[in-house]
Amino acid sequence: MTFTAEQEALRDSVRKLLEREADPWPELCEQIGVAALAVPERFGGLGAGTAELQVVAEEVGRVLADVPFLGSAVLAVHAVLATGDDETCARLLPLLAEGAVGAVAWADADGRWGAPACGASGSTVDGEAHYVLNGDEAEILLVVAGDSLYEVSDFRAVRTPAMDETRRLARVTFDHAPARLLGPVDLAALRDVACAVLAAEQAGAAARALELTVEYSKQRHQFGRPIGGFQALKHRMADLHVLVETARSAAYAAPESSRLAAVAKVYCSEALATVAGEMIQLHGGIAITWEHPAHRYFKRAHGAAQLFGAPGEHLGRVRPAVS
Repeated sequence: MTFTAEQEALRDSVRKLLEREADPWPELCEQIGVAALAVPERFGGLGAGTAELQVVAEEVGRVLADVPFLGSAVLAVHAVLATGDDETCARLLPLLAEGAVGAVAWADADGRWGAPACGASGSTVDGEAHYVLNGDEAEILLVVAGDSLYEVSDFRAVRTPAMDETRRLARVTFDHAPARLLGPVDLAALRDVACAVLAAEQAGAAARALELTVEYSKQRHQFGRPIGGFQALKHRMADLHVLVETARSAAYAAPESSRLAAVAKVYCSEALATVAGEMIQLHGGIAITWEHPAHRYFKRAHGAAQLFGAPGEHLGRVRPAVS
């Protein structure tokens, strides 16, 4: 992978800010403009591409930052853009670019993405959506009903307890909620963008999990020497390094086609789960708890694997092309 000087500068700025800020979202928006990356310049944004979103996502994934980047700067922005309506874009995108939190109600109670239990009748929306990213803090809520996108201002949102505490999910309920039809939305294309950016986040998390594991293997001693010095563990670390680098390659190739987006979703989900599992195994000598970084990455791995469809669902999109 080759990154431009601007992309490397973006990566460096995001990493430094995430390292020093306990609540980084306001500064990420004000100082770096991450919320405006995908917003076209004519709507007050930076007009960047998916690669820049992935660079930020990779850094966010490294530290498991609890910020509304994926739900707002990626999903909500691309959902608005997908309507192709200039009036809607001119009204909503400048707000999202400034850091207003947007959310897309897009999943049902069974975790199917693209099929929320919501129905639109005239100018109202009824029903319930589950696993809404940042739904409990949304200032702009977009609802998928059928093949159309609606903006809803009257809703009830309750944060959903999840294994991964660093990912804000909510259950959102609508009861004859006034809704504005924004236009048709291509859910397949929206899912592909989401999977490409999520894959970069997963690759970043896997890379950092491996770094922490390597550091620990140099500190823990067994039989009078660091465990990282044993040949068997060196081989395991080398295999994990290859896995992480391959995951990064898959992630950054994802925007090229819908099939590659599916491949990235499957591969990066499995890569992060593998690295996180090895992290737990190799940290086993210190009696880790759920709050230890090893378990935090493990929980992120298994939670992220289910976002926008489980790996098996996306594998089904790949197999017809290779059979």
